[in-house]
Amino acid sequence: MSDKKRKILHLHFGKEGGAERFFVNLAKAFHARGQDQRFVIRPGRTWEQAIRPLGDVTMNNYRRLSLSGFLLDYKVRKMARDWQPDAIMAWMPRAARLIPNYDPAMKFVRLGDFPVHLDHFKNCDVLVGNIPGIGQHCLELGWPKAVETISNFPREFDPKPVTRASLNTPDDAFVVSSSGRFVHRKGFDLLIRAIDRIPNAYLWLVGDGKERENLEKLARDSGVMDRTRFLGWVDEPAHYVASSDAFVMASRHEPLGNVAIEAWALDIPVVSTRSEGPSWYMTHNENGYMTDIDDLDDIVRGLEKIRTNPTYAQTLVKGAQAKIAQTFTKDQIVSQYFDLIDGKTRTS
Repeated sequence: MSDKKRKILHLHFGKEGGAERFFVNLAKAFHARGQDQRFVIRPGRTWEQAIRPLGDVTMNNYRRLSLSGFLLDYKVRKMARDWQPDAIMAWMPRAARLIPNYDPAMKFVRLGDFPVHLDHFKNCDVLVGNIPGIGQHCLELGWPKAVETISNFPREFDPKPVTRASLNTPDDAFVVSSSGRFVHRKGFDLLIRAIDRIPNAYLWLVGDGKERENLEKLARDSGVMDRTRFLGWVDEPAHYVASSDAFVMASRHEPLGNVAIEAWALDIPVVSTRSEGPSWYMTHNENGYMTDIDDLDDIVRGLEKIRTNPTYAQTLVKGAQAKIAQTFTKDQIVSQYFDLIDGKTRTS
């Protein structure tokens, strides 16, 4: 595919998680279509080596009220003047504070969550949400300029499913997977309680976070520690998800849920709460089994339906494939970003 070359400066101070994996995916997709990129990121990120081949990398923690923060402000302004990017793309509100007032570039922030205020966006031309609700929320906060919706795409990926024996899991077990940061809003506590109620079910949790100790205690207290695997952050979660029978996203708040879309791409049936993102793109009994938030009984019903009804599970897989082709392909998403950078208008 032939594309004109654009210069794209990324500002990203995220840590670890699904949003960061998508950042790497999008940067690689831009690179594959011939774009010139530079990056400003935190030091010590596990994904740093993945983006180094894609363009120059500047590392800084960007503490605003510090000497290094002032120096970074100056360095980014100078980079804009000297390099003359076509686009300056900030990832989440914190990074948007660093966007310089450089008129020739299309300046925008990619929002993967609902901002509390608009204070960081003064130099943005457009706010880009990964679901329509984020843009609408920003307009309701008083944003006077344009908003756009550009979502995520799952990676084109050749999974190598891990063996169940490697995780001390019986071959005939019903394996439920989930992944993300171990925080309350992700609902991993619900999964542990659900596994307790499903015979011969094992739970593989990919991720880590401040709730890990509490989740491990819950697993012990519930008597399912021997059927729960806490895998930590791994190089490639898809290898684990691909070996499971169902993926669950039990989030109490989930602006998009990229992990569910990636499970779709692996042909794994998904159970999800009706949080913000899935409520936009997922349809109950068509491409996912959807439950109300915190409805433990219905999460169990969804998993039991997938476990006992292979025809139903395959219906969800086929529906997910159709939805990805309709809304979440790499070419669609990358071209939408190029349209935005080039100043074209689209309907969100």
